[in-house]
Amino acid sequence: MEPSVLTDPRVFPSDEVVFSHLGRRRALWEALFAFIRAEHPDFVAGWRYYNDGKSWLLNVSRKKKTVFWLSVFAGGFRITAYFTDKAADAIQASALPGELKEQFATGPSYGKLRAITITFKGKRDVEAAKVLVALKET
Repeated sequence: MEPSVLTDPRVFPSDEVVFSHLGRRRALWEALFAFIRAEHPDFVAGWRYYNDGKSWLLNVSRKKKTVFWLSVFAGGFRITAYFTDKAADAIQASALPGELKEQFATGPSYGKLRAITITFKGKRDVEAAKVLVALKET
């Protein structure tokens, strides 16, 4: 996994700072957040610096429930959503790409949670993120 580039606690990750790292993947960022603004206006996004990981992460949540975490690396970004085992059937029945279903099924557990991470490379990843968001709503 690529290391985060937002590691200076004194530099808030404004759009200008984030876009300076995204390069051509900025269009994917804009597509993801256009979807969130249009379909989920109640979602709240907030940046926070985490000392344990020495980087800024964006938490996207609805009320008190985290939908996903986002991190930025040189040339791109990724989101990670966490699910309990109760979501396994819904994940397997979903329109997520097979590799993401496999990631959930065979990936490490974090206590009672397992993660699905999407690294944005193309439009297909924006579509997968839409499915991931829908799964978090169930």
